[in-house]
Amino acid sequence: MKILVIGSGGREHALVWKLAQSAHVTQMWCAPGNAGIADERLAKNGALVECVNIAAEDLPKLLTFAQEKKVALTVVGPDNPLALGIADLFQKNGQRIWGPNQKAAQFESSKVFSQHFMEKHGIPTARSGTFANPNDAKRFAASLGGRCAVKADGLALGKGVLLTSNVGEAERAVDEIMVGKSFGSAGAQVVIQELLEGMEISLHALCDGRTAKLFPTAQDHKRALDGDQGLNTGGMGTYSPAPFLSDAELEKVGKQILEPWLRGCAEEGIDFRGILYPGVMLTKNGPKVLEFNARFGDPETQVYLPRLENDLMELLDASVDGKLEGICLRWSALTSVCVVMASGGYPGSYAKGKPITGLAEAAALPQTKVFHAGTVRAGDAVVTNGGRVLGVTAWASGLPAARKAAYEAVEKIRFDGAQYRRDIAAKALPKA
Repeated sequence: MKILVIGSGGREHALVWKLAQSAHVTQMWCAPGNAGIADERLAKNGALVECVNIAAEDLPKLLTFAQEKKVALTVVGPDNPLALGIADLFQKNGQRIWGPNQKAAQFESSKVFSQHFMEKHGIPTARSGTFANPNDAKRFAASLGGRCAVKADGLALGKGVLLTSNVGEAERAVDEIMVGKSFGSAGAQVVIQELLEGMEISLHALCDGRTAKLFPTAQDHKRALDGDQGLNTGGMGTYSPAPFLSDAELEKVGKQILEPWLRGCAEEGIDFRGILYPGVMLTKNGPKVLEFNARFGDPETQVYLPRLENDLMELLDASVDGKLEGICLRWSALTSVCVVMASGGYPGSYAKGKPITGLAEAAALPQTKVFHAGTVRAGDAVVTNGGRVLGVTAWASGLPAARKAAYEAVEKIRFDGAQYRRDIAAKALPKA
């Protein structure tokens, strides 16, 4: 099979790496890809994955490329092309594509849509309100004592959420998003949720329109700095599994969320084929969904796929064809940990073009994979080209060993201004 993967981040590198292991894949392209993706080889024939200079949002060019190359399946990584309707465009033109259509992608592209859906269909979530007027938003935030999450309605690269602890902070957050337009048109409306207390985890489920297959747990680290301090980011690291739910509890939580979600999709004519990724807070009153995403998490993909024992190509085929029901997902008992190395200044402004050294030394370590995110080749060198630069991932028996291995690999890599959290997965370690 000929495969096209769309995207350029760490998630897409992980997808390419796993798909390249499939015996079914004979040729693969990634648009636009990155320096690490361009070094991947297919297990079937040793062919290199080819990066193609087409932007992930350039839907007409992507379609033309898929048609000309007779691509058998296009795999969409990021949220933007899904929100723009790439699945609808490809399907209309007879191209097989994995990822939800535009209507289904609203679970991520509109927090207002998602919140209303949860409330209508009985999916446990936070008390909330949706607003197009800043003054109305501020009044609701004040009714919560200012302890709330202020969320831009649209897509904002995973950063469109401001957490506040008092009325003054909440009012400033509303002004920043709705008046100052810090997230552009994504902030024309906001969702304001009560600030829930508990342990936050990431869930993923592979869907085929009728069936949802739940993944194990993972836990992301959204804040930029140790101890969950600093600004929200796209994610600074993650690990899987997270120890806060037993298998039986995970199944129960999955049912509480996925069963009403599937019923709601059926009622509203939403044909969701792809990954549903709910962020969930485990509160004293049970699990509550903070938000839905309509694609693989980044960096969660980087810890899930090293543990996945199925052929990913076969799973994506079944998802597209509506044939997931009889398939059993198989997972390694190993623990995986991913530490994101970011550019200095991220998630604010940062410089690009910093040479990266030590990649080969890190890659030589056992059960370790350095997934590239914001990288590009400059002559013989690999240089930084984004906020999140690398997802340094290791897997081992037990969390302490996996965590130690990931940080050993991080220590071998250098670039000017590199920053990373030193407490990834620390919440899951026994307290001293």
